Amino acid sequence: MIEKDTYKTIDKPSEEVLFKDKNSRFFGYAFPVSNEDDVKTHLAELKKTHHAARHWCYAYQLGTEDMQFRANDDGEPNNSAGMPIYGQIQSFEVTNILIVVVRYFGGVKLGVGGLINAYKTAAQLALEHTTIIEKTINNKYRISFDYKNMNKVMRIIKEKNLNIIDQKMELDCEIIISVRKKEANMVFEIFNNVFEINIESI
Repeated sequence: MIEKDTYKTIDKPSEEVLFKDKNSRFFGYAFPVSNEDDVKTHLAELKKTHHAARHWCYAYQLGTEDMQFRANDDGEPNNSAGMPIYGQIQSFEVTNILIVVVRYFGGVKLGVGGLINAYKTAAQLALEHTTIIEKTINNKYRISFDYKNMNKVMRIIKEKNLNIIDQKMELDCEIIISVRKKEANMVFEIFNNVFEINIESI
């Protein structure tokens, strides 16, 4: 089995979308997020924008290998809002994403089936109105070496076309690189076998 080293996500928020059913309005939004603080920030902003709304239901998924997710019905009947939204995250196979559906109650109850359909549809529309991109899962390594070994290290980085995230060039040098997961072991071994160079996973 080939280990998967890519994932799908979005790189910018979706356009606002609107789904209507029996006078209730459901506004759907998708946001790229990398942690729970991002989630809180977007929710707080939407609560300001839609301060007269009745419900701000959402679902998010974070991570590329150990996924964590949360679905919130925000006062709607159990599993009638958050899980249908999360179902669309699964259906589109995206992660590091937050989808919020804001509901204005129109005076007519939709019933659980109607709610599930409305939240699912608003989430689906938000995902359809954004650009889904594919990214690689990367491992990070710290390479430590004496200045005199700089050329050796730089030659390998250039040959293997490695991505430098950070570097500190003094008497003791440190470079942090990001390597696509499927090439990570090979790159680790190359550096590990070079005399006077230390590499560690971070």
